[in-house]
Amino acid sequence: MQRQRGTAGTEVLRMLGVALSTAVLLALAGCGVEGTDPQNCTVSAEERARMLGILQLSAMDSGTPNPSVLLALNLAGDSSKARQELLERIKETAAKQAKDMSSGQVALYTLALRSSCCDPGDVAAHGQSVDLLSILQEKTGQELTHLEQNGTPKSSLFSVGLDAQALCVTGAGDYESAATILAKQLQRSQDKLSVDEQAMMALALVCAYNRTEHKDVQDLLNRTLTMVSNGFLDKQAEGNGIIGNIYSTGLAMQLLLAAGKFYAPRPWDCTQPVAAITAQHLQQPMAVAQALPALVGRTYLDSASLDCSPEAPTTAGMQLDTVLTKGTTPEQAGSNITVNYTITNEVRGKHFSYSTEVEVPAGSVLLVVLEEAQKSNKTIFSFKTESTFWGPMVVSIHGLAASENDRTFWQFFNGSVPLQEGVGTYKPQDGEHIRAVFSIY
Repeated sequence: MQRQRGTAGTEVLRMLGVALSTAVLLALAGCGVEGTDPQNCTVSAEERARMLGILQLSAMDSGTPNPSVLLALNLAGDSSKARQELLERIKETAAKQAKDMSSGQVALYTLALRSSCCDPGDVAAHGQSVDLLSILQEKTGQELTHLEQNGTPKSSLFSVGLDAQALCVTGAGDYESAATILAKQLQRSQDKLSVDEQAMMALALVCAYNRTEHKDVQDLLNRTLTMVSNGFLDKQAEGNGIIGNIYSTGLAMQLLLAAGKFYAPRPWDCTQPVAAITAQHLQQPMAVAQALPALVGRTYLDSASLDCSPEAPTTAGMQLDTVLTKGTTPEQAGSNITVNYTITNEVRGKHFSYSTEVEVPAGSVLLVVLEEAQKSNKTIFSFKTESTFWGPMVVSIHGLAASENDRTFWQFFNGSVPLQEGVGTYKPQDGEHIRAVFSIY
């Protein structure tokens, strides 16, 4: 199940005029599968430049460095100063904090550094050094033990999929056993898993399939990848190009790019998801970071095979312009909308349900609605957020906190429809009924 995603309502920048050379376009064109036109499977130079600009600006943010952004920039062939500065900050953070990170975070740092042609087994910065691969092997082992003993990992199957990918890409640890466990989990629970989880788990299986020499393992991975990839093609047909939701589509595309032989000879119209993502005009850096690799024909499995030589084709620099976005758009300022807001708990402790009606400027993000509700009655509508790479995540409402141990979270709905964006990006319309429901995942 998807947890909320969003971005903080801070001042952001947008890029004006970045052009990619013909050499870069050719170098980054996706290979796709037989029968597809690689150039039709990638976004336009203009959209690619816009997305790169968002990532470069995110890379210059002074907050916690985001390895997903560095990984996406590398896979897209970026060579900007922002990328280089982000790489140095990633090294520093890894050297200082890796032992305290979750397995999934260590995996992302590993992939980001490997895609930068750095050795994740020896990361040094400011007199400190760390072996990310040893840490990742240990943490992945703990995740798999918990998964086999309790039926769930310590963190999430998405993270364990990343763990297995990072181990396999770097050739470290027992990635084959991890892939086998993930394959069996997919076989048992495919219908209960989100597209994001399936994509990350299945990418690890592709890597392991290409490395293993054990026929029984290959057979298991083959069956599983055939099942998952065909399931994604079915979802794409049902969703007019969308696979799961707009945020999971890019990850699903990575799997379809890497797993062509597992659904062949069935054709894949890769132009559909490319068009769907382009039409969405993604703005949130984490959303862009997850979508961009597939839109240039790359996957996380390419992390170890990038050309980091000075002669390698790269993207150009960028020009910047500022746009002020503090929760509303300029053209909407001055008009107000009314939003109905309800908070409900029927899961833990004393059950409750409270509603209110708030008035906010048109174009406001959902976070503004929550803030206005809190102002109207702090006792009932109090809430807390935590910063994530997806923006602010609501972790407590009315004093009831989400818990990883209990696998609970606050899920937001427009009426009965789950929101696909977080409180920092979703903009309610006049008369909408926003529901925050305490839920189990």
